[in-house]
Amino acid sequence: MMPQSIASLRAHNPLVDDVLSGVLAVAVASPCTAPLMGAAIGATLTLPAPLALATFAALGFGMAAPYVVACFWPALGRRLPRPGPWMVRLKTLMAFPMFGTVIWLLWVLGEQVGNDVVAQVMVLLLVLSFCVWLVSVPTARRRTAMLLKFTAVASAAIVAVWAWPQLQVRSGDDLHTVMIQNDEVWQAWSPTAVQQARLAGTAVFVDFTAAWCITCQFNKRTTLNDPNVLAAFKEKKVLLMRADWTRRDERITRELASLGRNGVPVYALYRPTVQDPLVLPEVLNKTMVLDALKSL
Repeated sequence: MMPQSIASLRAHNPLVDDVLSGVLAVAVASPCTAPLMGAAIGATLTLPAPLALATFAALGFGMAAPYVVACFWPALGRRLPRPGPWMVRLKTLMAFPMFGTVIWLLWVLGEQVGNDVVAQVMVLLLVLSFCVWLVSVPTARRRTAMLLKFTAVASAAIVAVWAWPQLQVRSGDDLHTVMIQNDEVWQAWSPTAVQQARLAGTAVFVDFTAAWCITCQFNKRTTLNDPNVLAAFKEKKVLLMRADWTRRDERITRELASLGRNGVPVYALYRPTVQDPLVLPEVLNKTMVLDALKSL
């Protein structure tokens, strides 16, 4: 009941109430947009101030557009469906995207700690679902209701204590090695390996990525997995490395900062004869990569 009571609070001043409603909408929507807008927001930090402010203004305008349109054309608001049973069905329907989000987050967790821990988290979710059902069981006796609530809380606590030690993931080095150990094309990134390759006259292409980054996964499965791109890398004898930032490895953070970035995706081509690496755009295509390789 607490979130609903907070969300229903209204300010006495209508203007203040409108501002607070906008703040609440941004606070609720921002976590959902982060995986999609992370690349754009990261890019703004390297742009001049006017362009960066224009980008954030565009984001704000996009979120406010439905409200603005309804304010300028009240007739559109009157065309919206009236409250009714359809709202309950819509609420149920919107649960399925949330289920999809859970699947995606479990995949990210699997990338971090392995399938065994994912299974344990699924058991934890199962028990929590059972506990929620247990609390909602209707009963006329107060003592029975208290017993059901105690059983639910105790069950959730026991399973949480059982699963918690397994969620303590390994160090960044071990994790990064395990995540790409089955990949014959890409190697684990390290500053030392990049430096040694450049001293030996070998170009290095580094994919700074993260499991939770949707743009990273899209680029990885399209452009960076394109047969022509892989053939061009092989022809130019480019060493491919992947720097996984899923757990915010401090070494990768420092390297990103040296490239003028503070987030992923970032794609850098380190050339043996040029001091500064060539940084590619966040959203890749085949032409961009092939053009970059022509500079070798």
